[in-house]
Amino acid sequence: MPELRKDPIIGRWVIIATERAKRPHDFQAMHDTDDEPDCPFCEGKENQTPPEIYTIRNSNTGPNGPGWQVRVVPSISPVLRIEGNLDRRGKGMYDMMNGIGAHEIIIETPRHVANIADLEEHQIANVLNVYINRIVDLQRDRRFKYTLLFKNYGFVAGASIIKHCRSQLIAMPVNPKRVKEELAGSKRYYDYRERCIFCDIVK
Repeated sequence: MPELRKDPIIGRWVIIATERAKRPHDFQAMHDTDDEPDCPFCEGKENQTPPEIYTIRNSNTGPNGPGWQVRVVPSISPVLRIEGNLDRRGKGMYDMMNGIGAHEIIIETPRHVANIADLEEHQIANVLNVYINRIVDLQRDRRFKYTLLFKNYGFVAGASIIKHCRSQLIAMPVNPKRVKEELAGSKRYYDYRERCIFCDIVK
């Protein structure tokens, strides 16, 4: 079971997930997966991933089989686990809790495409709608305070060797210190300029 521990000096929570150090990769492919036949995320390989949590799929198609457009599955090497209680506790000067949360893989296309920029506009719209659906659904779980949606590109960023367009979504029971600092900074900016800093950045 992963564990969350709070740094008593700077007040930052960190995730200790020792099981992830044992993982050779995210899924079953053991070698470079530029070739479509080896990719567990391609349509027709649904039995190589955990059962789906959510999909956008064609009518008259059943779960965990072909016919999907966007598919969400649990990570097989999750940073946090959905099952269990937080069990927040102290040990001397340290605070800790069980590593409860969610870690999902959003497979953004059934085709063996490496980059979301290669998808058509309606496919990208489907992906964005799935992002919204999953975030809203996870926010209903009162244990979770923050959701993080991200993509890894390349080995340096932590990406696996599977080159199939996908994102990851993590829900956690704490608000990251960095996010709190960014919100406080954006409030100071608004108080001083009476404008939203994020709107100014987009402009």
